[in-house]
Amino acid sequence: MLKESTIAQQLDHRTIRTFKQQPVTAELISELVAVAQHTATSNFQQAFSIISVTDPAKKKQIAAVSNQKYVADNGHLFIFVADQHRNQQIGAEMGKTANRLGDTDHFLAAWSDASLAVQNTVVAAESLGLGAVILGSILNDAQQIIDILQLPQLTFPVLGLAIGWPDQKPQLKPRLPERFVHFENTYQLPTPVKPDLVDYDAKVHEYYDLRDANRRVDTFTNQVQKRLMLRPAKRAELLPVLRRQGFLLE
Repeated sequence: MLKESTIAQQLDHRTIRTFKQQPVTAELISELVAVAQHTATSNFQQAFSIISVTDPAKKKQIAAVSNQKYVADNGHLFIFVADQHRNQQIGAEMGKTANRLGDTDHFLAAWSDASLAVQNTVVAAESLGLGAVILGSILNDAQQIIDILQLPQLTFPVLGLAIGWPDQKPQLKPRLPERFVHFENTYQLPTPVKPDLVDYDAKVHEYYDLRDANRRVDTFTNQVQKRLMLRPAKRAELLPVLRRQGFLLE
């Protein structure tokens, strides 16, 4: 029954953007952090950190970067950080001056550690009846997030996560048919792609119409097409910001 209920919970995942005026207790926050810490980690380096943002002024600044006003509202805000700074500091204290923790391999390990921890935290939060929204939008201005949180060298913000007690129950967002994402032995994308997505496009269109009839977003394929040329200005600066933080210098 536990297995079935966990899968049912995951299949029922909905992004929650509106939370009740009910705080998440310190005990629950600590429990969720413990869950994040028990996530699988590359080579047991535990190369991520979590920052709880409780300062209302900082939350407003991060909401502005995300262009999501609800980030500053109710709920608890985490920022998950790729962190090789801690391991560099450990090595320095043990007399090691050589440092390859900023290379691509170590950066990707830290990024995956942080990303996996986010998803584990979401599953745990939802099991407790909490809702969550993952915020990739913090990368709209990565340098500003670094400045707000005073992140040191060899750290980089990966994802935000806002959690709280849900004050809405949106519809389930339809996902791509399995044959477009699950292959056997080799990559086998059906071609052409778009004609086979007509029914899925219709479901996505209906989802957005029902969610907000005044703000229609037509289809999945049209959203993909728009993204081909869309890139917020500050996101074009991600590589220079990463290098200023000491990553990807090789």
